Amino acid sequence: MIALLRRCLPVWLWLLAGLWAAPVSADHQVGTLDTIGSDTMAGLMLRWGELLGERYPGLRVQLRAVGSASAPPALTAGTTLLGPMSRPMTADERQAFIDRHGYPPREVVVARDALVVVVNRHNPLPSLSQREFDAIFSESRRCGATEGIRRWQQLGLESPVGPIVLHGRNAVSGTHGLFRREGLCNGSFRPEVNEHPGSAAVVESVADDPLAIGYAGLNHLTPGVRAVPLRDADGRVHEPTPQEVRSDAYPLARDLRIYVNQPPGSSLPDAERAFLDLVFSVEGQAIVEELGFVSLPAATLVRQRRILGL
Repeated sequence: MIALLRRCLPVWLWLLAGLWAAPVSADHQVGTLDTIGSDTMAGLMLRWGELLGERYPGLRVQLRAVGSASAPPALTAGTTLLGPMSRPMTADERQAFIDRHGYPPREVVVARDALVVVVNRHNPLPSLSQREFDAIFSESRRCGATEGIRRWQQLGLESPVGPIVLHGRNAVSGTHGLFRREGLCNGSFRPEVNEHPGSAAVVESVADDPLAIGYAGLNHLTPGVRAVPLRDADGRVHEPTPQEVRSDAYPLARDLRIYVNQPPGSSLPDAERAFLDLVFSVEGQAIVEELGFVSLPAATLVRQRRILGL
């Protein structure tokens, strides 16, 4: 991946833009860097942590990945300076931080991702509109459907035959919140949805059941499931390709973020600075692609580095 990025833009331009991770006071890189937040981003944070540990053997990243909802209270309490989230902070979460610290948390986008609606690999469902998947997953049907969809035959399929079995994420997950807000028009889930603590468990459950459907993060796809293409309001069909996700053409594309407790006008501590310097480098974005997410354009990387004072 790094070789591909090098071909796309000459190395001297990457260096000029500051996108090649540079050593940061190696003598001071000793200790543990704690992060608390998104389960979706756990793999990313761990791989970035491993690469950071190779560069600074005395520095270790410790991650608690219990869901995006755990990041704001940890940042507010001062338990961590870095909070990975797969959704934006709510107004209440942001205000609680401001009330405690007197300034807002700094938000930086670190990668692009998408939610995918998955079915068993043998399921022939060609595509879904938002109105249809809202009618499948939601009891409120705020996206405009006149009735719920509870059996596969209601979607015009001859097989599978039987009731639709639903799988999704639990309420502390940013994936759950985003799907409810963007996919269900801010409606409510049907109580029959089987909730899982991680996207991998959702995908595994759908792979094991021909009658199942679920939603998960893009990077959790396996050969046992198939991502269903989504139709927009004009009837155009979109698949979660890197191009569609990066351009926001795919309806359920999203940003992955890290919120940072950085007082205005201050520099980051050495450990956090080294970590974020790596995230916004060519090497760090290669890990994004390696793990099945979508990397950021060079211009975005430059902008995010400037925000953090890197």
